[in-house]
Amino acid sequence: MVPAPAPERSHVELITIYEICRILGASLDLQRSFREALNVLTVHLQLDRAMIVLADEPDEGESPEPTLLRVHSAAGLSREQITRGIWTRGEGIIGRVFQSGVPATVPNVTESPEFVDRTGAFGGEAGRRMCFLAVPLVSDASVVGVLAAQREVAGKTRLSDDQRVLRMVATLLSQACVMARAVTAEHRRLQLETTRLQKALAPEPRGRYTLDSVVGTSPEMQRVFAEVHQAAPTRATVLLRGESGTGKEAIARAIHFHSTRRDGPFIKVNCAALTESLLESELFGHERGAFTGAAGDRKGRFEQAHGGSLFLDEVGDISAAFQAKLLRVLQEREFERVGGNRTIKVDVRLICATNRDLERMVQRGEYRADLYYRINVVSIFLPPLRERRTDIPPLVAHFLDRYNKENRRKLKVSADAMDVLMHCYWPGNVRELENCIERTATMAEGDLIRAVAFPCRQNRCLTQTLHHLDKADAVAPVQVVRIPIKESPRQAAPPPPVVADEAAPDDDEAWPPEQDGVVRIGPTERLNGMPRQFGPEPPQGERERLIWAMEQCAWVQAKAARLLHVTPRQLGYALRKHNIEVHKF
Repeated sequence: MVPAPAPERSHVELITIYEICRILGASLDLQRSFREALNVLTVHLQLDRAMIVLADEPDEGESPEPTLLRVHSAAGLSREQITRGIWTRGEGIIGRVFQSGVPATVPNVTESPEFVDRTGAFGGEAGRRMCFLAVPLVSDASVVGVLAAQREVAGKTRLSDDQRVLRMVATLLSQACVMARAVTAEHRRLQLETTRLQKALAPEPRGRYTLDSVVGTSPEMQRVFAEVHQAAPTRATVLLRGESGTGKEAIARAIHFHSTRRDGPFIKVNCAALTESLLESELFGHERGAFTGAAGDRKGRFEQAHGGSLFLDEVGDISAAFQAKLLRVLQEREFERVGGNRTIKVDVRLICATNRDLERMVQRGEYRADLYYRINVVSIFLPPLRERRTDIPPLVAHFLDRYNKENRRKLKVSADAMDVLMHCYWPGNVRELENCIERTATMAEGDLIRAVAFPCRQNRCLTQTLHHLDKADAVAPVQVVRIPIKESPRQAAPPPPVVADEAAPDDDEAWPPEQDGVVRIGPTERLNGMPRQFGPEPPQGERERLIWAMEQCAWVQAKAARLLHVTPRQLGYALRKHNIEVHKF
């Protein structure tokens, strides 16, 4: 039987072009279409490997000329080799073809000093003469990428025929690329326009906003949720302000997943946990041999967050020297790795967080004003837990439900226990509440958490120990201020003015409850016959002096009454008169 003759070269080329046209016209998914087109090209033309290199799309307001070229699709390359394939304009054969728009052919890659193999797959092979062909993807007089292929040169191989076919395929690929990008941009614009119109024409009722993994129904948190929904779809840098433990990382994650970058990575870095040198290597990466222990190249967090969001926590704690380095990255969106000289450009949405008073730090010269203005584009203030106490019950239910699922228990909180939680001061905010619930649930006996189960009911509250340590004692003269007693409804005369004395009696019995309609309050107590002062110099105002005394005594009224040389009943009258909320632990 006589074998069928091999098809002619022209017939193979025609079939190849037809199959690629059919693939590109079937879908707008560039990743899938380009990969199938390369598979057809390598099989029909018997190529060893091929790849499509596209230029990064420039951001809005930036130069239209991109600086980085990346492997978009490939056939015959591993995932790691595709990841390594990054060139700059004019670098190697790929960069020169992209910059000039002229095809290039390298008959032998081992003899070409200009050939730069970033992927590590197109190098020479022992005993084989490998050529490299590259043609530009041109559309409307602009180059959008490069199509490159490699084959072994043997026998009657004509590289000019391969280059002609690659140029025809490159024309089809460039048109498909431009068309897909135009459709994607228009679709994104229509989505944003639809979102804006929906918000303008049909505003939702108050209390409508919700965020995944963030619990909050109070008016204060609803304002935060509204600002998150407003700022998330934009590219603006967001600065989250608030005390430690208020949930800034959860809000940052919600901003990322409600933005157009939700499919990209969300990278987080705690700037306060690293020294300046480690922070620079962590954010920018390093080259091999940059310092002791740098055994290889390493991508920084900015590179890892390309196309997504980067969350810089505790951004107010970075050093003055590193502030200047960070400012350049925020302005230009480009940097060099530690020990390297190649400029890397990234597309990153920045979200920062701090519990510091940046305005005061700028005034004292501890923080650069230009960096402050760069990160303080959209500020979102997170209220402390004590200012949104209505969120405590749903937070407790959320934490307890999670604890029950993880530990296979059925714990519930009694009404008196919830009352204890509602009246705590919570200086550690949501983080402290979560730890308190977990600690109490772990040590609780039975399936019901009662008020007596909390450490604060047994004088073992760790928060009180951390936040209300007594300060060093110092000897100071006695000063007494008289605060008027609140008049009863039957008394019509107004309270007398406040007067000051130079000395105070040694004990409470010597003080009458009322003397000319006033109660004496002083900042000291007697210890072994000597006056003893608690903390710094007390303020002069009546209300401020009361708050100062209560803070010195951890908001225990009996201790504050002894500190001010009054009875607890008289102190209670004064607190109610000035409408001072007593913090309970």
